[in-house]
Amino acid sequence: MSRQAQAAVLFLIGTALLHAGLTNLYLRYVKAGLQPLLLLSGGVLILAALATAWYEWRRARAEKAQVAAQVVAQAQAAAVAVAVAHTEAHAEDAHAEDAHAETEGAGHGGHVHREPRISWLLLLPLFALILVAPPALGSYSAVRTGTAIQQPYGLQKLPADNPLTLGLVDYATRAVYDHGRSLGDRQLKVTGFVALDKSGAPYLVRMALNCCAADAQPVKIALTGKIPPVLQPDTWLLITGTYSAKQTKDPVNNRPIPYFQVTEAKPVPTPKDPYDESWNQ
Repeated sequence: MSRQAQAAVLFLIGTALLHAGLTNLYLRYVKAGLQPLLLLSGGVLILAALATAWYEWRRARAEKAQVAAQVVAQAQAAAVAVAVAHTEAHAEDAHAEDAHAETEGAGHGGHVHREPRISWLLLLPLFALILVAPPALGSYSAVRTGTAIQQPYGLQKLPADNPLTLGLVDYATRAVYDHGRSLGDRQLKVTGFVALDKSGAPYLVRMALNCCAADAQPVKIALTGKIPPVLQPDTWLLITGTYSAKQTKDPVNNRPIPYFQVTEAKPVPTPKDPYDESWNQ
């Protein structure tokens, strides 16, 4: 891959990173807090591409000037040789042919080394980033991975809103480790997607991130009360209800899953950021 091609690839990758960072596309790959670093990386790659292209342009100009100087010097040497040997026509022709051959050799610059074509495979991740936006992890991953609820270092005081909109991870944490003391009997609103285990038991789930989608893990709450009679996996629901002291065990890793007493459930569109970062805040 030539320097010009390398610069083009760097520029395209940087542009793709800026596009992902300035739209919601980046949320499919990394947590929202990494957006500034993503934009910075894209900018650095674009600057590197421009610097590479400028350096290569200057180098090409210098090489052309050097070749031109060599051609002039060789032409002058050939003229001197012709003047000295003007009595021998054959020698004169030979000098002219040598000068012409040397001029062509200087212009070509010796051997042309072919770059390995496999290096162009570097473009495949770029096309994947631009053309194929992967869906957020959903129920398939959730039912095959144990709940990742973690004991908090401390719990922030909740606002006095009633009903109170609460993150799913926050509800699960308070229900298990605070035993609902900070929730009381207030009306709560929680959003997540539906997952059904092998027995058909419904969970509301949110995938939690440490850094990026590669380390996403599910946090689950079990549903009881006024549950819709038909639930489709991966459907996003906004549920309203109250804290339930009931708990169950995740069949995958035997960790606790709290229940939520549902009084109302309605489908909602997939949120802009489908992942929940509250467990790492």
